[in-house]
Amino acid sequence: MTDRKAFIAANTGLVHACAKRFRNRGIDYDDLFQAGCVGLIKAADRFDESLGFQFSTYAVPIILGEIKRLFRENSTVKVARGLRELSLKAHRESQSFAAREGRSPTVAELAQILQVEPEEAALALEAGLPAVSLTESDEKEGQTDIPVEAPEEAISERLALEQAVEQLEEKDRLLIRARYFSHQTQTQTARQLGMTQVQVSRREKKILQHLRTVLL
Repeated sequence: MTDRKAFIAANTGLVHACAKRFRNRGIDYDDLFQAGCVGLIKAADRFDESLGFQFSTYAVPIILGEIKRLFRENSTVKVARGLRELSLKAHRESQSFAAREGRSPTVAELAQILQVEPEEAALALEAGLPAVSLTESDEKEGQTDIPVEAPEEAISERLALEQAVEQLEEKDRLLIRARYFSHQTQTQTARQLGMTQVQVSRREKKILQHLRTVLL
């Protein structure tokens, strides 16, 4: 029991790292931290070292899951004033960019214009969209053609993905970052890594399958 308590205490930094990403989203930080601690305890009790994963890789999605539960249980998602202001600016800049370039900006381009992190730019865009129920339904009537994630969902999934990517072997990590973070084509990625396009395609499929397994 002592070892268990010590292990959990030594990993509370993971809870703070997750909870900090949800500050000013309508729920007190103490509540976020407490929910995250529930996830940490669950992860500590279920973790199996024989699987070959680091504890942080296993624990972060579980911690985030408990934090997201708070938002799902709330009837509404409150948008902070600062986020509302950034959302308005994001949509203005996006429209201006589209008028100049003839296309909508990528999240990375918009983030550069706004001088914020890509995650903040994505969150700002989503905050300006109409509210969408977080509960699943089999009803098709009244649904929009494009599913919209809650802002908290986007952030948490991004954090969990980054944690999983960091645990990949170096070449696999570079491949995924080139393809999905830098938006390079398979041909460009192949040149960068000294591979053929076919090799990149095959390796990419295996890595994505692995990531899906880790993040489920």
